[in-house]
Amino acid sequence: MSERANVSDLVPIAELLSYRLSRTSAALSRSAALRYRREFDVTLGEWRAIALIASDPTLTLNRLARRAGLDKAQMSRVVTKLTERGLVSRTAGSGRTFQLALTETGIEVYRGLIRAANERDATFLAVLSPEEREVLVRALDKLADLALDVERQERDHTSNL
Repeated sequence: MSERANVSDLVPIAELLSYRLSRTSAALSRSAALRYRREFDVTLGEWRAIALIASDPTLTLNRLARRAGLDKAQMSRVVTKLTERGLVSRTAGSGRTFQLALTETGIEVYRGLIRAANERDATFLAVLSPEEREVLVRALDKLADLALDVERQERDHTSNL
């Protein structure tokens, strides 16, 4: 029988890096969602889809879903809503794929959204000194790389069971 860890030696959840990053990310997302809904009548998922389509005019639904971190069914619902609102167009591609593009109205909405996103970004970065910003960017890059490696290791471990 395994021994129970001495709880006093363990870091409480509120101090765990992943928990703190998750809570910070959730707060950032919630405030963004409120602003984007109020100013542009789009959800956070719709904003991400619009921004990703704007940045890559060769996106298909599958690639868009992967980049946004959503499953294909979720992204399909988002794209359908954006298409119905006249913000996104679908053009037949090879096979059963569709090329996604912003309409003129979608481009106008994107410009407002990206301006708002840049304003928010500047607001959050303004509390940091230039040195802190530089360290934060480097630290986030390192953490993202490590997180992807750990995820791959966990997948490999799980598939070997």
